[in-house]
Amino acid sequence: MSPVVESDQDLTEEAFAILRESLPPHKVARLLSLWQIGKDDYVSTRLSLFEGETVESLYDQAIKVAET
Repeated sequence: MSPVVESDQDLTEEAFAILRESLPPHKVARLLSLWQIGKDDYVSTRLSLFEGETVESLYDQAIKVAET
């Protein structure tokens, strides 16, 4: 089975919808002000976070978490 990967825009819209449903507006605004794009080197972080992982292994881990 091949996972469906949504666009960055779709993911962002979904995340904002969840935030708006779950938090009051002042907390959403505060959280967004804390997020600063370009602050860290994502490539280095990604390589260390996902070292030795594959799409399949990450998918399997996500399924296990979802089942708990």
